[in-house]
Amino acid sequence: MKARRFIDNVTAYVRGGPGGDGCISFRREKYVPRGGPDGGNGGHGGNVILKACKDVDSLISVYYSPHLRAGRGVHGKGKTLHGKKGEDKITLLPLGTEIWDGEQTELLCELLEDGQEFIASKGGLGGLGNPNWATATHQTPREFTRGEDTIERTLRLELKIAADVGLVGFPNAGKSSLLTRISHAHPKVAAYAFTTLNPIIGTIIFEDYTRLRVADIPGLIEGAHKGIGLGHDFLRHIERSRLLMFIIDMAGVDGREPWDDYAKLLTELNEHNPDLLERPSLVVANKMDLQAAQDNLAEFRTETGTDPICISAELEEGIEGLKEALVKMAHQHRLV
Repeated sequence: MKARRFIDNVTAYVRGGPGGDGCISFRREKYVPRGGPDGGNGGHGGNVILKACKDVDSLISVYYSPHLRAGRGVHGKGKTLHGKKGEDKITLLPLGTEIWDGEQTELLCELLEDGQEFIASKGGLGGLGNPNWATATHQTPREFTRGEDTIERTLRLELKIAADVGLVGFPNAGKSSLLTRISHAHPKVAAYAFTTLNPIIGTIIFEDYTRLRVADIPGLIEGAHKGIGLGHDFLRHIERSRLLMFIIDMAGVDGREPWDDYAKLLTELNEHNPDLLERPSLVVANKMDLQAAQDNLAEFRTETGTDPICISAELEEGIEGLKEALVKMAHQHRLV
């Protein structure tokens, strides 16, 4: 089955609904002479609302339907019947969506919490019916106002995935395999680099019902901060991860040294955004079922001064210990 396309940067054209016109009308009933004005007001136009939803993980809906237009307000009618408000256009977006003006010079809003809303374009005000001009000396007013019109507005939407934990590592380090072991996510897994081309979100549910959202960020390469490969596209998704988990191929199956991998990952994050290195982190030594990993572990500890958590995602060894360390750190830093 063909994978659903991941979209994280789109242009949207939004327009609130125009307001309905006010009405000129006079009461005309038998035995009620000079019934007076009874034109209703027009309804207000609907708003275009962008709403964060934890169950949405891509901007694909806006990519294929970029014109977001709310409903027009209904015109007023006689017998003081006011027009109905236009229907709001509500579009669900993933957590972590940034909303910029069309030139991307001003950040208008960041959708970071489930249910958070941003009114992207307000509907026009409804017009007034002729009763609004009635006075003791002006009993048959024929004045009214038309509904307020609206103009289209261009916005730029950019997704930076909002996750509790970001998995960081070189291609083929085993991040996707690990995600399948600790959550219900099912990313594509294969024994070659760049199997994962898009960020994938999984949720870990612990025995105390604590939940952590984990993002599998596609493998980085050296020079990613300069945009080499898809570096910038990958790195910006790490920015909102509150905790980082470095996945190291301790066996060096691709011919690299594990301690060099770790140093290069730190360099790429620092060059992209130095604040990333200030966040709490775990270092995980993967593929410990291989003899080369056992041989490299001591030197990794010496070279980096780090004592990693040892696992084998392939054989599901050490997974429970990793989850215990993860939830402990999450509580320690009040991530849950």
